[in-house]
Amino acid sequence: MSPIPTGRLFRTGDGSDLVLGRTFRASAEDVWASLTEPERTARWFGPWEGEAAPGRTVRVRMAFEEGAPWCDLRIEACDPPRRLVLSMTDEHGSWDVELLLSEADGSTELRFVQHLAGEDGLGEVGSGWEYYLDLLAASREGGPRPDFGDYYPAMKAYFEELPTRAETPGRTG
Repeated sequence: MSPIPTGRLFRTGDGSDLVLGRTFRASAEDVWASLTEPERTARWFGPWEGEAAPGRTVRVRMAFEEGAPWCDLRIEACDPPRRLVLSMTDEHGSWDVELLLSEADGSTELRFVQHLAGEDGLGEVGSGWEYYLDLLAASREGGPRPDFGDYYPAMKAYFEELPTRAETPGRTG
């Protein structure tokens, strides 16, 4: 398998946004369930436990990472089935992500945004998110699980070059 990287980088007033997308032939509610229900997140990201609500923290097991570590994930904002904002800090850094869903004509677009304070490690980060989003797609479609080796280091150069092609908000060039 040779997955194609989809990530784009947008400059913001506070740093940069790494944006990736996927489209699913499903309702926004169904895709939302894949992003928020523990038995469904376990299929592509990892199970979680705790009381989920804005301002609360849940524990997530990173099932597809080496050692499958547990980490704390804070729910910053939640507007079902359209917007979920999460933050997490682990030994690899801070992760501030926003998942945005929009539905039209029987399909739902997932726009995954990681808000970045800096662009160091973009080759690893972007490759990793492409892998996780393809895990999500495989879990929804019942397809085979992708192999991380097809993403990293294969996509590293693409993501490392994104800063030279960064866009500004409002411009889709």
